[in-house]
Amino acid sequence: MGKGIDAPLRRMRTAAGVLNVIKEQDPHTEVTLHYIRNLIKTGKVPVTPVGRKKLVDADAVMAYIAAGDPHPATQAIEQPGQIRRVTV
Repeated sequence: MGKGIDAPLRRMRTAAGVLNVIKEQDPHTEVTLHYIRNLIKTGKVPVTPVGRKKLVDADAVMAYIAAGDPHPATQAIEQPGQIRRVTV
């Protein structure tokens, strides 16, 4: 008799797979594939690299979306007619 893992099986999906899971639960969702890929790219959700693919836990992504971004990006509002600093 082999030793089993007691932890629940996670729903590991690609970005497109996560979007499909979300759309199954909410067909009229406003969440986009671009948004999910951005969460993966910025490291806001944990990623498991498998070959060339990056898999994420669909439930972790949905929990992140439900909780909101704890550190929202702050962008300076540009005023028309002013010179803006360009970092090189």
